[in-house]
Amino acid sequence: MSFTLEGRTGPWEIVVGLEVHAQVISKAKLFSGAATAFGAEPNSQVSFVDAAFPGMLPVINRECVAQAVRTGLGLAAEINLESRFDRKNYFYADLPAGYQISQYQMPIVGQGSVEIVLEDCSVRHIGVTRLHLEQDAGKSFHDRDPALSYIDLNRAGVALMEIVSEPDIRSPEEAGAYLRKLRSILRYLGTCDGNMDEGSMRADVNVSVRKAGESFRTRCEVKNVNSIRFVMHAIEAEARRQIEVWEDGGQVEQETRLYDPSRGITRSMRSKEDAHDYRYFPDPDLLPLVLDPAWVERLKSDLPELPDAKRSRFMRDYGIPAYDAGVLTVDQAVADYFEIVAKGRDARLASNWVTGNLFAAMNETGKSIDDAPVPATHLGQLLDLIADGTINGRIAKDVFEAMVESGEAPEAIVEARGLRQLTDTRAIDTAIAQVLDANADKVAEYKSGKEKLFGFFVGQAMKATGGKANPAAVNEALKRALS
Repeated sequence: MSFTLEGRTGPWEIVVGLEVHAQVISKAKLFSGAATAFGAEPNSQVSFVDAAFPGMLPVINRECVAQAVRTGLGLAAEINLESRFDRKNYFYADLPAGYQISQYQMPIVGQGSVEIVLEDCSVRHIGVTRLHLEQDAGKSFHDRDPALSYIDLNRAGVALMEIVSEPDIRSPEEAGAYLRKLRSILRYLGTCDGNMDEGSMRADVNVSVRKAGESFRTRCEVKNVNSIRFVMHAIEAEARRQIEVWEDGGQVEQETRLYDPSRGITRSMRSKEDAHDYRYFPDPDLLPLVLDPAWVERLKSDLPELPDAKRSRFMRDYGIPAYDAGVLTVDQAVADYFEIVAKGRDARLASNWVTGNLFAAMNETGKSIDDAPVPATHLGQLLDLIADGTINGRIAKDVFEAMVESGEAPEAIVEARGLRQLTDTRAIDTAIAQVLDANADKVAEYKSGKEKLFGFFVGQAMKATGGKANPAAVNEALKRALS
C-alpha cells in the first residue's frame, strides 16, 4: 500500500525499522535463578548476580536459549549454531553492573521474515535482520519523591529477545500490522506473552523520510513505545517533524527521542549513540554459545501450527474468506474456539457468530476468549438449533443474549421461554390473514404494482407471531395469500 505525507515541497515517503524488545517467558532470569513473576514486591526477585555483587558469575539459562531458537524458527529465520555474548557498556542507575550482557556481532538468530496482511488485503513481507538475547535492566521511578529516584531491580536480568526489522516498513499501518503479527507469532510459540501494558513487549521506532527515488536520509530513534497505537502515532508525528526540518532548510540530527502521547509529539532525549560508544567486547565470563543441530531440529519438530499456516488451513478446510480467516487466527485461543464451534457445522455461519456476536459480547462484558461469555460447546449447540429448524436466526440472537446473561445452554433457554420456531402452516396463515386485513390499503397498493411492500408484510407477519415463525414458511404463505 502506497503511503506518503504531504509537505510544502510535495509528497514524502516514510521509512521505518522497528527494534522490538520481547521479554522471554521463563520462570528464571537469563543468567541467574531469580524469579520473573510480574507484579511482585519491588526488589523481591533479585539475586546477587542481578545486583552485580563482586565475584558473582552469570550462568546461562538453557530454556531462555530454547525460547530464542523457537522464536527464530517461527520467524523463518536462520539459526546460528554458534553465537557469542558481549558486554555493552553504559551507566544508568538501574543497571547495577554498569554494562548489559547482550549479543552484538554474533547473534543467536539471523535473517528472517514476517508476512503482514493490510486492510486492503494486500500482502507484504517485512524482513527481520536479527534476533539476539540480552538481559533487561531494572526500572527507575522518578515520580515517587521530589528529590529522589527509586529503583526496582526485579526486572534486572530478565531475558529479552531484541528482534530487529529491516527498514522495510513504509506506513504507520504497516508498522501496526507488523507488531500485531509479531505478537501473534510470539504468543502462538509461547515465547513471550506480548503484554505491552506490562512492559513485556515494547518497541524502539527508527524513523526517517525521503523523496521518491532517494537513498535513506538520517534517521531518529523513538525509544520505548509501549503500545501499538502509540507506535503508529509516533511514526507519523516524527515523520512530520522531520519533513518540516528538511523543508525549512535544516538537517535532521541523528538522536534518540521520546513520544509524548498527551501532546502527540516527539521530543529530544539524547544524541544517538553509535556502537563504538558502548565499547562492546566479548563477555569474559561466558563461553561462546554452541548449539547442537539435532537439538535445534527437535525444537523445530515440536513447533505448533503458526498463524500463517492456520489461516491457509482455515481457508482451505472451512471455505471461509481470507479476511475472516485472518481475524480468527490472530489469537490461538480464538482459533481453537472457532474450530470447536465449526466442527461438523456450517463453518461460514460459525465464523460470523464468533467474529460478530461473540466478539461483541466479549467487548460488552470485558471478558477475554479464555473466559468467554458463552462456551464454544454452547455456541455450537445454538447453531445446531438453527440448522434443525428449532429456532430461526432472529430468535437465535435473543437466545444468545440470554446465554450471555445466564450461562445456560441454548436448549434449556428455548424450552423455558417457549421459543421454538412456529412451523404450523395454519397458525402462520391465520397470522398473515390478520395482517392483510389490518392493512387493506397497502394490499391494494401492492397489487397495483408496489412490490416493495412485500418486505413490509413479512415484517408484520413475523411481528404477529412473536418472531417465532419460520421465515421461509412466512414468505411462501404470503405469496399465496397476495396472489
